[in-house]
Amino acid sequence: MTSALVTDPFPAPPDRPVLHTSNTAQTWAMSRRAILAMWRQPSLVIPSMVFPLFFIALGTSAFSRAINVPGFPEVDSYLDFALAGAVVQGVLFGSVTGATALATDVENGFFDRLLASPSTRSGIIVGRLAGGMAYGAFQTAFFMAVLLPFGLEIKGGPVGALALIASGTLLALAVGAIMSTMAIRTGSSEAVQGAFPLLFIALFFSSAFFPRATMSGFYATMADYNPISYLVEGMRDLVIGGLTMWALLRAILLPALMVVGGVALALRSLNKRLAAS
Repeated sequence: MTSALVTDPFPAPPDRPVLHTSNTAQTWAMSRRAILAMWRQPSLVIPSMVFPLFFIALGTSAFSRAINVPGFPEVDSYLDFALAGAVVQGVLFGSVTGATALATDVENGFFDRLLASPSTRSGIIVGRLAGGMAYGAFQTAFFMAVLLPFGLEIKGGPVGALALIASGTLLALAVGAIMSTMAIRTGSSEAVQGAFPLLFIALFFSSAFFPRATMSGFYATMADYNPISYLVEGMRDLVIGGLTMWALLRAILLPALMVVGGVALALRSLNKRLAAS
């Protein structure tokens, strides 16, 4: 007696392997998307590269004799004095661009799809901010490279230049986080872009273009209470004063504290959005 082997003509498919993606890999994927999206839109990033250089060229030409005014720090040229202000100005431009892209994701529904996916909530925010961080670091290095042939001298040397790049990177992260908070809460790219003039006003009511010792009246009071003044002065000391602990504290510690507060606000806004949905 023989038995026939009966086979199922429609066998069940083999179990598919389950892909386990780490939090780091998810964050990197989001970061890569943010960085590529920024570089693929040169019309958005070029103005933040050109306008600060235009302002520093105009200022160097118009205020070259201002370095002899009483209260002005000892510098070889106004170009050395103005570099820190140009870096902060460029970072402000770039950070608003990144936050606008996040608001666009909210408007077209892509942000909600990310929230529904099995991805880390912090990775969504950090990944988006990574584009601004990379751009801030590039801007700072780019400004120094462009201005060196025109007589820029960084008294802090290579270490001071690296510290300046680190400061620009942290500032980009801090401002990007603050603006991303607005993007998450409003979900409007127009609202984010409308907030940029406030940042621009805060920059001009600081010591970014002239030292506080030469100011008086209401302008001096505004500059004294403006945190941008102390950030710019720390970055400037790395250029005109050399590598000192006080300069490093102001150039690195201040934007780092801003990062902590900005990222906390962004994550809190994200949690509120999740709770409301």
